[in-house]
Amino acid sequence: MPVTSIAGREVHVDDEGFLTVYDEWDDVLAKQLAAQIGIDLTDAHWKAIRFLRADYKTQGETATIRRVSTLGEIPTKELFTLFPKKPAKKMAYIAGLPKPHGCV
Repeated sequence: MPVTSIAGREVHVDDEGFLTVYDEWDDVLAKQLAAQIGIDLTDAHWKAIRFLRADYKTQGETATIRRVSTLGEIPTKELFTLFPKKPAKKMAYIAGLPKPHGCV
């Protein structure tokens, strides 16, 4: 498992840079990950990220956009505004979770 340094600490990542150890993530790391992909986190971003983290803990896999929209009560259009172009992939990356199934 590759290890990289983000926000001044070592974290385990996969070949695409997604965190692989759930408990290595925190808010400080999320802000750094978001900055790396050009996103300045707002309360609306945090709502999606917190939903993803909580859902992952109970479901064991990263939620799809449909699940975030339906159960997280965040309209799909808003997710595309918050996380442009590839919202599922960007949300998972910032939330420190594996890339969702079906993402390329």
